[in-house]
Amino acid sequence: MPRMLQPGNRGPGKNAPVNAPPVPAARAVVDCGVYVDGIRQPTGTDFRRALAFVRATGSGFVWLGLHEPDERQMSDVAEAFGLHPLMVEDAVHAHQRPKLELYDDTLFLVLRTVKYIDHNDDEVANDIVETGEIMVLAGRDFVITVRHGAHTHLAGVRHRLEAKPDHLKLGPATVVHAVADRVVDSYVAVVAEMESDVDEVEERVFAASSRDVDIDVVYLFKREVLQLRRAVSPLGSPLNLLSENKGMLESTSLTPNSKEIRRHFRDVADHLTLVNERVSEYDERLTALLNAAATKVSTQMNTDMRKISAWAGIAAIPTAAAGIYGMNFDYMPELHWKLSYPILLIALFSVCFSLWRIFHKHHWL
Repeated sequence: MPRMLQPGNRGPGKNAPVNAPPVPAARAVVDCGVYVDGIRQPTGTDFRRALAFVRATGSGFVWLGLHEPDERQMSDVAEAFGLHPLMVEDAVHAHQRPKLELYDDTLFLVLRTVKYIDHNDDEVANDIVETGEIMVLAGRDFVITVRHGAHTHLAGVRHRLEAKPDHLKLGPATVVHAVADRVVDSYVAVVAEMESDVDEVEERVFAASSRDVDIDVVYLFKREVLQLRRAVSPLGSPLNLLSENKGMLESTSLTPNSKEIRRHFRDVADHLTLVNERVSEYDERLTALLNAAATKVSTQMNTDMRKISAWAGIAAIPTAAAGIYGMNFDYMPELHWKLSYPILLIALFSVCFSLWRIFHKHHWL
């Protein structure tokens, strides 16, 4: 049955006790590396030492990966890299809209991630969207990726970039592009999987043998598509800025070759446009399916009411006869006729059969 989307998990740092002892920032670090001319340097994973190395040598950049840091951990990172407090607040508290902001010479990009989950039971699919978030904070000599959610892994992105030093040496903007490209590629995969499920729901609604239309399933898919649209659509504006606005990348000194990186961002923006078109198509189809399902239910109810009314009309004939002959009048000559009972039965049967033929001819029965 349909593959569904399910809700993501909140990070462990969000619900920590108020008086809990501080957890070192290193606990939130997934990976940290220094890249000079696209090649990773053996500097270890301590982000303070890595940043000090880059700023002392004046070459390369630091790529720090964090997973669901709490406020204290993110404050330590912000102190080392000189981040704006508003960036820190947004990076800690998830559920942000996709957006692109510029704080002095630091770029802040928020991406929503979505994962489609195989599901065999529609009844438990009340919360059907699993979403996560990836925040990218990029400056002249650093890029920080902050992940929220269990399915937002970026290890594959890092390994692919490390295998392409010529691309990675273009600077932190390369990492921003790679992360955005990975997220949009996941959108493409999700809409491709969703298509078969929308087709299946459509077949179920219009199945000739289906008497009972399950509108709940259609509504759940409609809500699923809306959740996907909320994650996908707002990302269009940030990608257009990164692909068309030359000053956006140059003002932050993220790359020595902004023209080449902007070409890559345009490619990601094109893929996102295709995803938006597919999501809009699914939304329109599901809206039509909701209307069709409601119409089918209404038509079925009308058919059932016609049948009930027809049988009630047939049953009214013997009921009326029983009411007349149950009044116990003294002067009813039919009561004393020997053939009155069979004649009455024959008359009732004839009238009821005639009504049945009429209703059946008009497809009421």
